[in-house]
Amino acid sequence: MIEETRWPAATVPKPPDLPYPSEPSDWEALWCEPIVDKTAWVSPGAVLIGRVVLKRGSSVWYGCVLRGDESFIEVGEESNIQDCSVLHVEPDTPCIIGDHVTLGHRVTVHAALVEDEAMVGIGATVLSGSVVGSGAIVAAGALVLEGTKVPPETLWAGVPAREIKKVTPELRERVISTNRQYANRAAMYLHRERLLAKGSGQQSGHASRSSGL
Repeated sequence: MIEETRWPAATVPKPPDLPYPSEPSDWEALWCEPIVDKTAWVSPGAVLIGRVVLKRGSSVWYGCVLRGDESFIEVGEESNIQDCSVLHVEPDTPCIIGDHVTLGHRVTVHAALVEDEAMVGIGATVLSGSVVGSGAIVAAGALVLEGTKVPPETLWAGVPAREIKKVTPELRERVISTNRQYANRAAMYLHRERLLAKGSGQQSGHASRSSGL
């Protein structure tokens, strides 16, 4: 895929002998460094590996795993991936999160597209090949089956998920507000981390930081 040219060709060691060599695998992906914008926040303990891009003002919170070990993962501007969420890919299908998207706690998005200004609620799952349209909402705990197309500005809920109604102006404002709150939080956490690294500011109520990358 053309997007993968963002990672320069790396000289990598010889791969191991695989137990199932006929199955798809991408040894080179494991040697690609995530591309993280300087304004993005990655919480301690979050794991990013392989072909992962975090754009301006995005945030990845505690306990998340973004595993770009085949195709690539992209998180758009000011999008937030909340605690304990998982993003993964398939060999020929990336995981793309658009701009100003909110993924609630414990969300799984697998090789799918979540378009701009959408929200996926706490504990929901979006399976391979699905598209969550711009401004759509997937309710907490919902299961979006493989290949499902969620139209823009609709609310989906249930297992399996189905359309419940159109997104109301009140819901739309709530989604926008949540996204902006997380953009603010990301900026504060990032600034706090930089102050602590410089030795200014007093650390309180926070375990010492280990590398998130």
